Amino acid sequence: MKVRLLMLLGATAVILGSALAAQAQTALKWAHVYETSEPFHTESVWAAEEIGKRTEGRYKVDVFPASQLGKEADLNQGLKLGTVDIIISGSSFAAREYAPIGVTYFPYTFRDPAHLIAYTRSDVFKRLAAGYEEASGNHITAVTYYGTRHTTSNRPIAKCADMQGLKMRVPDVPAYLAMPRACGANTTPIAFAEVYLALQNGTVEAQENPLTTIEAKKFFEVQKHIVLTGHIVDHLNTVVSKSLWSQLSDADKQIFTEVMQEAAERATKIIEEREKALVSTFKERGIDVAEVDKADFETTVMDKVALEDFGYKKEDWEAIRAVK
Repeated sequence: MKVRLLMLLGATAVILGSALAAQAQTALKWAHVYETSEPFHTESVWAAEEIGKRTEGRYKVDVFPASQLGKEADLNQGLKLGTVDIIISGSSFAAREYAPIGVTYFPYTFRDPAHLIAYTRSDVFKRLAAGYEEASGNHITAVTYYGTRHTTSNRPIAKCADMQGLKMRVPDVPAYLAMPRACGANTTPIAFAEVYLALQNGTVEAQENPLTTIEAKKFFEVQKHIVLTGHIVDHLNTVVSKSLWSQLSDADKQIFTEVMQEAAERATKIIEEREKALVSTFKERGIDVAEVDKADFETTVMDKVALEDFGYKKEDWEAIRAVK
C-alpha cells in the first residue's frame, strides 16, 4: 500500500509539474511569406528553437511560412492586431508606417551586400529604426540580405536607354519603379505568382528580381537575357511586435536580439554563396548573362527621380552612401 501510495503521489507531482511548466510557457507566432526551402524560413526555424533553448523553455516559438498567416501586408497589420508576434518583412512595408526608412530601396543606394550590412551597424540605421519604432511601436531586431535585384529580358540591355518602351513587370512599390521608369520602361504590376506565365505569353517581356528568385521561379526558362543591373541591394527586417517587445525583460530582449541577428547572419551567408554560384550556373545553361554600365543607370535615375518624391530625406541617403 505504501509503495502504491508513493507511486500515486509521484505521478501526481509529475502531472502538476508539467501543468505548471506548460502554464509558464509563452507561445509565440513567427510568420513570413517565404517558402520552406528558403533560408529566410530555415534560419527562422533555427532561431525559434534557439530562443526556446536559451530561455530554458519559457518561450515556444512556432514559425508559419509561405503566407500561411496572410500576405506581407497582412502580417505587418498582424503585429498591431496581435495575430502575430514576430515577422520577416521588407522595409517597403515598414515605410508605410515611417516613410524615411524606405530610402534603402532607392536605386543604387548600396554598393554591395557588405555595404548593406555595414549600414545595419551604423548610426543612420539606428536613427531610422528608432523612427520606425516610434511610429509603429514595433522593434527591428535584425536585418537579412535578401539579394541584389537584377533584370531579365527578351532583348539585350547594356545601358539605361536600351530599356525604352520595354514592357516590364515590377512590384507595385514606388521605389522599385524608379529605375525602370527613369530608363523609359513601361512598368506593369503583375502579381508575383503570375509572372512566369506573363513572361511566357508575352504580356510582359522583362522583370527584375535577385538571381536566387530568378532560379527558384525558373524565370530563366522564359527569358533570353539576365542583365546584371544590380539596381537594388535588397533586405528583410526581423520585426517584433510592440506588445511582445514591451513584455520582454531586458535579459530576454538581449537573447531574442542575439539569436535573431545570428539567424540573419546565417541566412545572409547562404544567399551570398548561392548568388555567386548562380552566375556560372546560368551561363552553363546557355543564358546570356551580361554586365551593364551601372554608372549610366545611376546617373539617369538621379537626374530624373527625386528622393523627396517618395518621402525620403536626401541627408539620410547621403549618410548611408557614406557608410564604409
